[in-house]
Amino acid sequence: MNAKLLLLIIDGVPWCNWRSLFGNLEAWVDSNDAQVWKIRAPLPSTSASCYASIHTGVPPVVHGSTGNNNVFKIELPDIFSETRKAGGITAAVTHSYWSEFFNRAPFNPLRDIEYDEPQSNSINHGRFHTMTGYGLLNQMTPCDADLFATLSLLIERHQVNYGILHTCTLDSMGHRFKHECEAMDDACFLLDEQLAPYITRWRNEGYEIMVTADHGQSARGHHGGRGEDQQDAAMYYFGSGQGPSSDTVLSLLQIAPTVLYRLGVKVPDTMLEKGFLN
Repeated sequence: MNAKLLLLIIDGVPWCNWRSLFGNLEAWVDSNDAQVWKIRAPLPSTSASCYASIHTGVPPVVHGSTGNNNVFKIELPDIFSETRKAGGITAAVTHSYWSEFFNRAPFNPLRDIEYDEPQSNSINHGRFHTMTGYGLLNQMTPCDADLFATLSLLIERHQVNYGILHTCTLDSMGHRFKHECEAMDDACFLLDEQLAPYITRWRNEGYEIMVTADHGQSARGHHGGRGEDQQDAAMYYFGSGQGPSSDTVLSLLQIAPTVLYRLGVKVPDTMLEKGFLN
């Protein structure tokens, strides 16, 4: 497999924040180096449920994860498993839920917080964080710049074909401070600033890149239910594929088949949505 793609999940960022506060990403849209669309999460618009949907291409009513307290090994085809079947190398720098869903559960920090398993049929190279003790007074989130650097180290050391990065910083900030505040403006600006040099680095290394969120978040810092504020985020794409018109609303369930198609991997029959890139 020669194709290479990175999927970056910036947790809990609503559509309005993407388009108004991420100046570097928006500059690439203006220069035609990136395409952007609105993307909508299924219900419930809860983090773990959405993680499972992003990678399996099916809604929570099918994969069965109804929320953050219902995390287990999912026995459905997903991006990791199908990429491995095609001979690709995979990597993940994410919350530990991704390891539980797609590699093994329950998560054992001493076994699973860091692993390199070249023969795995799922995640070959994993670096995970648990956010143990998370609450409004202490976010327990790792530094985004450190996560970006970790992904770079993995893809450069191991010639990764598919890599995913997931960070909860902005979701946690939104829950704590809500969205109409200076703290949230600064947090979005800082992540955009920290991410930008890596976008350039990864593009120069031959990767297509998708930057999106698992769901949105309401002005009161909530998600899980219905509504554009809770469900809608942005999808930025850097690559040679051509997508639909800019006013198209994508589905989160289209990510998995799109990633596999761009990697040249057969899309399993369980993924019923069509990809959004040709």
